[in-house]
Amino acid sequence: CLMMSLTSTRGCLLDLPWEDILIPHILCHVPLQQLLSLQRVSKSFQSLIQLYLANMRCFDSSQIGPAIPQAAFVNLLKDSKVLQQLALQNCSSWLTDMDLLPILWRNHHLQQIQLKGCVRLSRSTLVSISLNCPNLRQLSLAHCDWVDSLSLRSLADHCKALEAVDLTACRQLKDEAICYLVQKCSRLKSVSLAVNANVGDMAVQETAKCCPELEHLDLTGCLRVKNDSIRVLAEYCPKLRSLKVKHCHNVAESSLSILRVRGVELDVEPPLQRALVLLQDVVGFAPFINIQI
Repeated sequence: CLMMSLTSTRGCLLDLPWEDILIPHILCHVPLQQLLSLQRVSKSFQSLIQLYLANMRCFDSSQIGPAIPQAAFVNLLKDSKVLQQLALQNCSSWLTDMDLLPILWRNHHLQQIQLKGCVRLSRSTLVSISLNCPNLRQLSLAHCDWVDSLSLRSLADHCKALEAVDLTACRQLKDEAICYLVQKCSRLKSVSLAVNANVGDMAVQETAKCCPELEHLDLTGCLRVKNDSIRVLAEYCPKLRSLKVKHCHNVAESSLSILRVRGVELDVEPPLQRALVLLQDVVGFAPFINIQI
């Protein structure tokens, strides 16, 4: 319906000021996939959509479909210079440094970058992000094994306004690299160090001491983290709202209870509730237990 309405009145539509009316007030509300179809209507519409793409602030590859061809991706962003948000998880199977680096070199206003699962990139990408994106606020590098301590140090040195970083399953990283990051990026509010066997108490405690604004911390599967780290979090992070410690076998209720009393959201149930759930799984029902004294 949208396509028919636009094409049937294209003379009137295209007569509107493109940069003052069409792009900021009309096209911004049209799904990206429909815009790409719209550019096939005529040369005028093609020029309009190309101008829109050049002035686009947010690009999310998932808006186009489950997978975007490499050639289409390069063509879509070839003129972009003002991007603020870039989400490329749907490009993870083919995205390389050669595809991404030119975009980073042109777009110095990026504040949010999502590269989850982009395994074909290299440390050059993270170095380029640090050198070209000084206003970066959020960065997801989940399941990017190519992230190493040297590239993370570059990020810490140049992106000190960082507020959220996802380093899930970045298995090259050890405590020392995490410590350097949080010492430089003290504004961090959300940090994920999940699924990393190299992360231990040193990294968690340094994060707590250096990031007083911390609200969310994911330590899922960090087997070296112990109770002492959780107690330090409770002491130094008054704004903490959620903590994930599932599969952290050395973290017990004795330390979690301090946060539980404060209302911090935990992904591990209290001992009594865990026992009831286990009992329900075994016998098929949850008994009523009177614990009044």
